[in-house]
Amino acid sequence: MRSAVIDRQTRETKIHVELCLDGGEININTGIGFFDHMLTAFAVHSGFGVTVRAEGDLYVDCHHTIEDTGIVLGKAFYEALGDKGGIARFGTFYVPMDEALGFCSLDISGRSFLVFDAAFPEEKIGDYDSCMTEEFMRAFAYNAGITLHLKSYYGKNSHHITEALYKALAHALKAAVRPVEGTKPLSTKGVLS
Repeated sequence: MRSAVIDRQTRETKIHVELCLDGGEININTGIGFFDHMLTAFAVHSGFGVTVRAEGDLYVDCHHTIEDTGIVLGKAFYEALGDKGGIARFGTFYVPMDEALGFCSLDISGRSFLVFDAAFPEEKIGDYDSCMTEEFMRAFAYNAGITLHLKSYYGKNSHHITEALYKALAHALKAAVRPVEGTKPLSTKGVLS
């Protein structure tokens, strides 16, 4: 079973993540309603089992909680994959969400990188700051060891734009972690790190 459990506590947040790449229960509670909605969508569309329990300094704002959740989820993803052998490695997906179109292409390369291209008409979606989408994706990509490209081609509603990006990430990861023949990492170097 490709899974991991990670806990992280700082003076700003306390995060617990359980991740199973082969499915399982979904239980999300971060104290930020829209972020819970996005992480639930991410879990459902990826087919991953995901538990997230986050306590953060929400009296400040949502930044620390969202970014730190990205860090811990990324670390869990990295650990769950082990040596990255026997997976497809690459994933690309488009998601239309009403008037918005989101795109994700990624490489589980061991080389952390983020290219993020999206504009959000509304600064807030409930208690979620729209700019935190990029911060979450950066934290996740850098701790998961993936090269991640995300783009919103167009959209007029920040909710739809954001949801399209989270779902595109989910489907691209689902494709990339798909088991393939062989047990060695898909790399001319023989390793992915």
